[in-house]
Amino acid sequence: MAEAARVNPLVPQMGRITKIIDETPDVKTFHVTTDAGKPFTPLPGQLAMLSLLDVGEAMFSITSQGPDHLELAIKRVGMLTDALHEAEPGQSVGIRGPYGNGFPLEMMRGKDLLFIGGGIGLAPVRSLINYCIEHRQDYGHLWIIYGARSPADLCFKDDLFNNWPKVENCRVDVTVDRGDDTWQGHEGFVPAFVEELKPKPEGKVAITCGPPIMIKFVLQSMEKLGFKDEQIVTTLEMRMKCGIGKCGRCNLGSCYVCLDGPVFTLAQLKKLPNEY
Repeated sequence: MAEAARVNPLVPQMGRITKIIDETPDVKTFHVTTDAGKPFTPLPGQLAMLSLLDVGEAMFSITSQGPDHLELAIKRVGMLTDALHEAEPGQSVGIRGPYGNGFPLEMMRGKDLLFIGGGIGLAPVRSLINYCIEHRQDYGHLWIIYGARSPADLCFKDDLFNNWPKVENCRVDVTVDRGDDTWQGHEGFVPAFVEELKPKPEGKVAITCGPPIMIKFVLQSMEKLGFKDEQIVTTLEMRMKCGIGKCGRCNLGSCYVCLDGPVFTLAQLKKLPNEY
């Protein structure tokens, strides 16, 4: 099967799920490997096509990776994701990739990085955060601003409250739309939280990913704070089907999200048809 995948990019490698982590009531992180080890080595921000026999396939963010596995955080939203959420470790899956351009690592090198995420939108951003931590000397201050609907909906809690705050020169601020009896942190929407925290644009690149309505208002907040379009990076993991620019499902004008994206600066997005 691996040989066929090299000949035909639409043929997946056969892999298996080795570990499943419950992140929230409707998000799980899956560790996927193959008999030969890690299926491939993606750049931060790239994606993988994951499939289940007789169910289907879909494109997912690669949220992190280890020496012998990839990690994909998957929200339960339909038939394929329902089936994945019912799977157990040892389940066979198909996987192909990597797809997309990934985050502009060279453009970010030496700069302070501001990460703004909402809900499952932290998944692709996490891959970049972990990369920057692994290559700490290449990047400046790391500031993570993240929010979800409720405390139960916060993804990657161990990273947010244990791992990332311990990293040198790294700040983590977390908010929820509405807290519960146990929540002692900030309450409020992410865009308003960003304006309240007032990050300064000098020397920074801002990376944002989350629900479209959140991104819309975050971009407005960034403009108020003085960030330029070239300083703002986001992802468009929309309508992607084949992953190799053949089906045309993800095109925006002459741009194909699966080939030219999913990562774009706001300056690049403003040159595309307003279809995203």
